[in-house]
Amino acid sequence: MTTSTTIDPITLEVMASAMRSVVDETFIALMKSAYSTNIKERHDHSTAICDRDGRLIVQAEMSLPIHIASMTGLMTSVLSKVKLEEIEEGDIFVANDPHVAGGTHLPDINFAAPVFVDGEILCFVCNIAHHADIGGMVPGSMAGGMSEIYQEGLRIPVVRLFRRGELQRDLFDILLLNARIPEERRGDYYAQIASAQLGVRRVKEIAGRYSAATIRRAFDDLVTRTRARMRLAISEIPDGTYTFEDVMDDDGLGTENIPIRLKVEVTGDRAVFDWRGSAPQVRGNINVPVNATQAAVAYSLKALLDPDIPNNQGVIDCCELLTEPGTIVDCRAPAPVAARANTSQRLIDIIIGALAPALPHAAVGASNGANTTAVFSGTDPRNGKPYLYLETLGGGFGGRNDRDGKDGVQVHITNTSNLPIEAIETEYPLRVVGYEIIEDSGGAGTFRGGAGLRRIVQPVGHRCTFNGAGERFTNAPWGVFGGGRGRPGRFVLRSDGEETRLPVKPSGIEIGPDDQVVVETPGSGGYGDPHGREAEAVADDLASGKYSADFARKHYPQASTGATDPAAAAE
Repeated sequence: MTTSTTIDPITLEVMASAMRSVVDETFIALMKSAYSTNIKERHDHSTAICDRDGRLIVQAEMSLPIHIASMTGLMTSVLSKVKLEEIEEGDIFVANDPHVAGGTHLPDINFAAPVFVDGEILCFVCNIAHHADIGGMVPGSMAGGMSEIYQEGLRIPVVRLFRRGELQRDLFDILLLNARIPEERRGDYYAQIASAQLGVRRVKEIAGRYSAATIRRAFDDLVTRTRARMRLAISEIPDGTYTFEDVMDDDGLGTENIPIRLKVEVTGDRAVFDWRGSAPQVRGNINVPVNATQAAVAYSLKALLDPDIPNNQGVIDCCELLTEPGTIVDCRAPAPVAARANTSQRLIDIIIGALAPALPHAAVGASNGANTTAVFSGTDPRNGKPYLYLETLGGGFGGRNDRDGKDGVQVHITNTSNLPIEAIETEYPLRVVGYEIIEDSGGAGTFRGGAGLRRIVQPVGHRCTFNGAGERFTNAPWGVFGGGRGRPGRFVLRSDGEETRLPVKPSGIEIGPDDQVVVETPGSGGYGDPHGREAEAVADDLASGKYSADFARKHYPQASTGATDPAAAAE
């Protein structure tokens, strides 16, 4: 067993890799044990290790950047509510509330389990999973129309779900009673519990090789080195003041074109992100708790400056924010926050827009800027049981300085997958009538923006309810350095041979077995003047169906062949 108080770089890397293996294994364990498609297929969950002071030490590779905010927020809340000496081996804490328990929205359920070594807490194993429903006024707990957090679902303060290894059945019953599909919730909760308990065992195995003192020193070294590396990266930004602003489409309750403003002051190795001047918090559920704003800044610094930097407290420590309480970027109770991911995506676009002049090699066109949510719920005619299908769909990723943007992907702070057709049609009484890339939806540029997705869903043999939440549906994603805008998204109802465009945040739409819901996600902005695009690249896009011939003639006249069909244009 190692007892030295100094750790050489090789040993430190071995220990860091061991801890990364723990969170990666617990991530996979949670994924493979979960019941809901939102976790087992879309991977809307994260795992991490925090030290006894609540600092983030390591996060799983496939985790979501926005979940940094929730897990560190949970630890802050746990440690402010419970003294370390009052925590016992076998305890597991659970919470979700953004206003009193460090969460960012109610469907994300946070777990934290202490790891005891030699009778003392060494660290906490944490996980978080997005549950497909947590109660509230609409199935899926995510759609527009909610004006206060009480309508969004069950609020959980920091409580012990396990005490000394014993499940608190009465509390667990409350959690299950307030969800629409309790059997599925039970399975997802058990998956989180199993993941946490596995993490505790694995960390204890590491503690069998290294002393607790050595592991704590490793925690300190990892955070300190990461912080220094991020400060060095910030110092490469030219000193100055950088500004940008953008708007949210609407809040679902009548407020439109909601402004968010940013001023970044860079001096040496410090960057201060000043969000003052952004809109007051709104009635609809697109408000953002300040810890989610911090997560957006942390992600952006990593993505723009040093993508390979470890994801730990050292990055968070470099995120210096100025906000006004009660605004859309620092909301206060009882503000609803269910769709906070859409706003978080906009924050990242704004940060990139502000720093693009200083970091042209790292900037990208505005991505789809949304977490386009579709929720179908009803009674399954095959077995008479209620069902709930929730998904957030990807769209276009912005054009970059040396390559085109990606098509139909989750971007930035939401690192999840699109649900496979096979999973939808196996699990739910729904048919996917269409699933494709949307032609002409990526913005033109020297490097084009990525395209959005179209998914068409029809109930099979029953009536059901559709709820949704969109963004970048009225304000298109912009390009950078002369790049064109991407195409906005939309929701459409096809019924009786007619198409009706639905609101940006539709709620309670009743559909029958002959109706179809069309979900079209936004494309993304291009990078650079379209006249700089090579003719061969335009021809490739035509041949692959990314562009129509009309789009090419309009935006790329230097490469136009006069062809009227993609095959001819590609010749």
